[in-house]
Amino acid sequence: MAQASANLNIMIKAARKAGRSLIRDFGEVENLQVSTKGAGDFVSKADLKAEELIREELTEARPNYGWLGEESDEVKGEDPTRRWIVDPLDGTTNYLHGLPHWAVSIGLEHKGQTVAAVVYDPIKDEMFTSEKGQGCWLNDNRLRVSGRTKLIEMIFATGLPFAGSTDLPESLQDLARLLPACAGVRRWGAAALDMAYVAAGRYDGFWERRLKPWDIAAGILLVKEAGGFVEALTPGENLIETGDIIAGNADGFEAFAKVIRNK
Repeated sequence: MAQASANLNIMIKAARKAGRSLIRDFGEVENLQVSTKGAGDFVSKADLKAEELIREELTEARPNYGWLGEESDEVKGEDPTRRWIVDPLDGTTNYLHGLPHWAVSIGLEHKGQTVAAVVYDPIKDEMFTSEKGQGCWLNDNRLRVSGRTKLIEMIFATGLPFAGSTDLPESLQDLARLLPACAGVRRWGAAALDMAYVAAGRYDGFWERRLKPWDIAAGILLVKEAGGFVEALTPGENLIETGDIIAGNADGFEAFAKVIRNK
């Protein structure tokens, strides 16, 4: 990969540390998830432990930066222009069920824009990284979004609503429009990895509603630095605030967005 900044090196170190801890606990989860007691409490402890490890690492290195993490209260930094946005375990439900598809996501925001990003899949030892203006990398390989241009040849990723969600009608309408027009839609349950896979050209696009900042902060930069497009589902909205996002390769984005937005 390109010469990483000090900040990116700190992020990579933190992600690896959390990843090691999560993998150790994942071995236990695979046993726990078949018991009647269930693995929920155990997983929440693994999640909290991972966030604690990341927070210690980042705060020690950059004590004046702000913090926004899934499992803890937001902290305003002495430097109001910079904050870490962290999901210590993206794909918690997969983890809980012993499914080996989950990741650590760390974004560094400067003046409202992600400027450095790490999405780490410890199971596959895939480290997706990017810095603003420096491209997107998977371990030592430069990434580019896919070059597919025809919707019928493309596959897309999304999230689907579960119990308690309010967006089932919208999701079903999206699928009713998109499925007949493309080569397939996948729902793998980890938004950070979905976006990393768009950056790697594995998926041609991704969309989802009501995501949290820690779900997408890192992924936004990965896709952009790999040559893709990322927008709010409703043009002009702040997608970090709304969590309604659409991302895709450069050549197929317009056609994909037209179907999802139904314009």
